[in-house]
Amino acid sequence: MNPLGCHALVWVGDWSERSARYAIESTAQVGYDLIEVPILDPSTVDTAMTRRLLEDNGLGSACSLGLDDTTDVSSEDPAIVAAGRDRLAAAVEAAHDMGAAHLVGVLYSKLGKYPRPITATGRGHVTESMAWLAKQAGDAGLSLSLEVVNRYETNVVNTAADMLTLIDETGANIGAHLDSYHMNIEENGFVEPVQQTAGRLGYLHIGESHRGYLGTGTIDFDALFGAVRDIGYTGPVTFESFSSAVVHPDLSNTLAVWRNLWDDSRNLAETAFAFMAERLARR
Repeated sequence: MNPLGCHALVWVGDWSERSARYAIESTAQVGYDLIEVPILDPSTVDTAMTRRLLEDNGLGSACSLGLDDTTDVSSEDPAIVAAGRDRLAAAVEAAHDMGAAHLVGVLYSKLGKYPRPITATGRGHVTESMAWLAKQAGDAGLSLSLEVVNRYETNVVNTAADMLTLIDETGANIGAHLDSYHMNIEENGFVEPVQQTAGRLGYLHIGESHRGYLGTGTIDFDALFGAVRDIGYTGPVTFESFSSAVVHPDLSNTLAVWRNLWDDSRNLAETAFAFMAERLARR
């Protein structure tokens, strides 16, 4: 079965040693294979501590991040693009140092709503930066996948088909990172985008339409998991859910997490693990 992952923000909103220990130990105790660690500011992550805790608990890891206004590689401003590349280089180093296998997320633009479409200059900066990033990640032994997110979180790509076009423009070995929450907003359904990325899907986020308990919203998970099984995808399937009671305030505001959809992290994580495992095991 696919490696099952759990996003660290299911457990904690920061990455102090106390929080990291709780998140890593809890993820391993539930039975997950990996934890996704958000590294929005890689300079603040204690990679040696993280690696030690991961190894002590026999847990794999992935790292994710999104950029901001000052590091947006889709900007027309070369100085901002350069700052973005510095941030991405630091992310590659942090992910490598903690022993992560995957670097994923919105690595090609800021994470937030744009007031206008991307410009041709901005698009050029994205493709150049992602080709450069693919080389950095490959040299560090990391699998690189770019996340497809909805129109309120980027103006670069919003569908699986658009992401494949962007990746083709880079000419690099980059995977597509799909997310059921975003697919529910932008795609025609849940089968087509999975089929479109067959052989190129590198990472999969599983989240409900309201980001709460799986199976309590509007997403057709039977169709989604059926398509995942049909294409023979063997990569990570990671549960992602946010609550205003747990998520870091800055990220909570960026993602518009205004409601507390749950307050029992352990029950949420256990329920999600069983939900995903059962559907992946169907024949």
